[in-house]
Amino acid sequence: MAIVKAETFRTQTADELKAKLLELKKEQLNLRFKVASGEMENPARMRIVRREIARIKTVLGQKAAEAVNG
Repeated sequence: MAIVKAETFRTQTADELKAKLLELKKEQLNLRFKVASGEMENPARMRIVRREIARIKTVLGQKAAEAVNG
């Protein structure tokens, strides 16, 4: 899975972003279990998921600020 840029997230609605965020958090939890059990096949995926979560949270924050400020 490729890295998703913030511009891609900016075109989505807040509900779509929240759904994607929930999906990524579930994936992150599963990856943590794989690391703990030693069956992690792509350790770089943890970093990608963590950064995508941060990007989504940033975009959601920007959208909320825009809604408040007009």
